[in-house]
Amino acid sequence: MAYYLTSFHPFLAAIIICLVFLPLHFSPIQGNTNEGFSINLIRKTSPKIFPQRLRGLSAISRTPQSPISAYLGEYLMEISIGTPPVKVYGIADTGSDLTWTQCVPCNNCYKQLNPMFDPQKSSSYSNIPCNSNLCHELNTGVCSPQKQCNYTYGYADDSMTQGALSQETVTLTSTTGESVPLKGIVFGCGHNNTGTFNDHEMGIIGLGGGPVSLISQIGSSFGGKMFSQCLVPFHTDVSVSSRMSFGKASKVSGNGVVSTPLVAKDDKTLYFVTLLGISVGNTYLHYNGSSNTVEKGNMILDSGTPPTMLPTQFYDQVVAQVKNQVKMKPIVDDPGLGSQLCYRTKNNLNGPMLTAHFEGADVTLAPIQTFIPPKDGVFCLAFTNISTDVGIYGNFVQSNFLIGFDLEAKMVSFKPTDCTKNK
Repeated sequence: MAYYLTSFHPFLAAIIICLVFLPLHFSPIQGNTNEGFSINLIRKTSPKIFPQRLRGLSAISRTPQSPISAYLGEYLMEISIGTPPVKVYGIADTGSDLTWTQCVPCNNCYKQLNPMFDPQKSSSYSNIPCNSNLCHELNTGVCSPQKQCNYTYGYADDSMTQGALSQETVTLTSTTGESVPLKGIVFGCGHNNTGTFNDHEMGIIGLGGGPVSLISQIGSSFGGKMFSQCLVPFHTDVSVSSRMSFGKASKVSGNGVVSTPLVAKDDKTLYFVTLLGISVGNTYLHYNGSSNTVEKGNMILDSGTPPTMLPTQFYDQVVAQVKNQVKMKPIVDDPGLGSQLCYRTKNNLNGPMLTAHFEGADVTLAPIQTFIPPKDGVFCLAFTNISTDVGIYGNFVQSNFLIGFDLEAKMVSFKPTDCTKNK
């Protein structure tokens, strides 16, 4: 679901939509072979259920890949669906599982620039029958009059998608120009979709850890459930792209890599890690500041949420220390900026370096990752507060890092990288 951040939204109005994709419903899938691949991002199993394996992959000699570019605070992933393939641009979202796109006929849909996917024009499209194990697994899976499985997938801000749970061929392109068809991918063909989506977003690509996510569906086909991303910074020209990779070829290694454990919780979708504290310059601030005990899994890594969201007490401490170290007066006379910490400057803000101290991994953040220009001559701290004890590590601070998610080893790795040059 798209989730508006009330304290952050005022200064980003009409610039970004802050999306926290926290899914309410999900179900399983699986596949098999042994290569890695990359797919387009452009700036959200049981063998008994899915006996059909992914085919046509063994001949791929190189890792498939395609660009990833920044667009309005989100990252749009390009995949092709159907036969013949139709390009779909969906929000790349590590905070949800279901991959879906708007489909013809669309009874209640938001406006999109590109044509909607028409399942009747695809020879590889099939509806999942309501007597299948997958439909029974879905809490909201219900039978249509045609005995097909209909789904409802909700998000935390009451955004949702409703439609037919289906299977299709998803096609990617390798570095050698070869097509990589992945047959039998389960996705949502959305006929009723509401929420805070712009007209470039044709749906959501679910990259969470749950059983119905794209990662879980194709993981065993490429050597394991692993993927890596390199997000270009906010306001990067859309013609400048990077990439996102999947499978064992996506492993992040080399000089400068630091890693932190993924923390298992009841919610299998979200990627929980442990943040011990944040340093502003040389000043260390303990997470939450209330005790010396830090709860394991207190931060969610979410590519679908632009700002970093911290528990209010901790957020207030970070803001106070940033104010103390920036030798300029904050903006206090611009109601359009809300309560955010912002400064007027013609050049990039010369603010302090921040270090996120994860368990076993110190990740140093430059001002380009922590201060965002919502308009010319203004830079604002890209953090906001949240009323829960669990925070969200948003995509602004994830930019310019090659970040590897290894669901097999249960680790996340960070490598400082100029993502504008990571072709």
